[in-house]
Amino acid sequence: MQNTINNLPKLAKDKHNENKKFFGKLKNKPPKNLDYVMEELHEAEFRKTDCLQCANCCKTTGPLFTDKDIERIAKHFKLKPQQFINQYLRIDEDNDYVLQSVPCTFLGADNYCSIYSVRPKACQEFPHTDRKKFQQISNLTLKNVAICPAAFNIVEEMKRRIKL
Repeated sequence: MQNTINNLPKLAKDKHNENKKFFGKLKNKPPKNLDYVMEELHEAEFRKTDCLQCANCCKTTGPLFTDKDIERIAKHFKLKPQQFINQYLRIDEDNDYVLQSVPCTFLGADNYCSIYSVRPKACQEFPHTDRKKFQQISNLTLKNVAICPAAFNIVEEMKRRIKL
């Protein structure tokens, strides 16, 4: 798995222009069954992908924290939301709450998340490959294929299955 993770940025870079062109066409003329196809591809990929063997998303990026995320996680730690913010978060250039540093503070050496049951919505939904109206998040997907081997595989299979 580590070899795959190490090669992923280069693979994603090599495929970037091809993917960008594909997503441009997809945005202009999404197939009627796109949501169904993406759900199928996502489920098939995650039947064979074990995120605990990878956790590259947690090691290299940090999620956005919504107000609801902050309230839920602060409650989990028995902290006031502002205390949680002060201890773990910062405001980024887009004025969003993000982790003060990566890898994620809540990621254990065994790749388990210590706040898994209350984790941020962005973590719950990552890599967003089963999202409805998938064509609307092409810029996010272009970034995620360089981070997540499953997202990379899903996009490659998607290009094989969907002819534009």
